[in-house]
Amino acid sequence: MKCLIIAAGTGGRLRDMGPSKPLIHVRGVPLLERVIARAHSAGVDRFFVVSGYRGEDVRASLDGLAARKAIPIVHIVNDAWERANGVSVLKAKPFLDGTFLLTMCDHLVDPDILRGLMSTTPERDTVTLAVDFNITGSINDLEDVTRVKCSNGRVEHVGKVIRDFNAIDTGVFLCTPIIFDALEASQAAGDDSVSGAMNVLARWNKARTFDVQGRLWLDVDDPPTFRKAEELLEAGRL
Repeated sequence: MKCLIIAAGTGGRLRDMGPSKPLIHVRGVPLLERVIARAHSAGVDRFFVVSGYRGEDVRASLDGLAARKAIPIVHIVNDAWERANGVSVLKAKPFLDGTFLLTMCDHLVDPDILRGLMSTTPERDTVTLAVDFNITGSINDLEDVTRVKCSNGRVEHVGKVIRDFNAIDTGVFLCTPIIFDALEASQAAGDDSVSGAMNVLARWNKARTFDVQGRLWLDVDDPPTFRKAEELLEAGRL
C-alpha cells in the first residue's frame, strides 16, 4: 500500500512552537515522523509526501528518516502551498495510480483505523472517507472539525459549517484515481479543498464511508490540541 501525506501548509496556529508544523516535536518526535511511523506499522510500505512551505527543511528531515528507518519516501513539491489542500493532492497525480491512502501531516490516528481501511476493497472509481460517528464524545474541537453528512455508507455532504451532520471527517481516505478527476472538477469550480472534491464525488455517487468505530484520532493544529496530543501519548492512549 502507498500513502500520500499532505505537509505543504504554513501551520500558522502552531507557529510559536516551531517554524515548520510537520517538524514540530510532539514528545520528542516530529509530528510528521509520528504520522509516517503509524502508517508504516499499519502496513504502508511506500510514502509520497507533498511539501511546500519551508519545504527544504521538511524534505531534508524526510531524507534523514528514510535513511534511518529504510522507508521509501518520494518527495512531491507544491509551490502553490498558500492555496487549499486539494492543490497538494492534485500535485500527486503523476506519481500515483491504483489504490492509495491519503492523510494529513497533523492527524495522529490509531493505526487500527488505517489497517481497517486498507483491508476494505473499494468499489471501482470511489473514494472512501474514514468517519467518526462519536460526535459527543470526540476528543477533537467540534468547532473546528470538518463535518460529514452520510447515510447508508455514502457521503452526502462535507464541510466546516454544515448544520445537518452525523459524523466527523478524520482526514484519512482510501483513494482510487477518481480523486484526481474530482479535484480537477472542484478546482475548476473555484474550490481548491479536498472537501470540495469529496462533495463532487458525493454528487457523482462515488464517495463512501468507513466507520472508525470509536477509535481515537486527533487533529493537532493548535496549542490546545498539541497539549492534548502530548497528554494522550504520555498516557498511552494515542
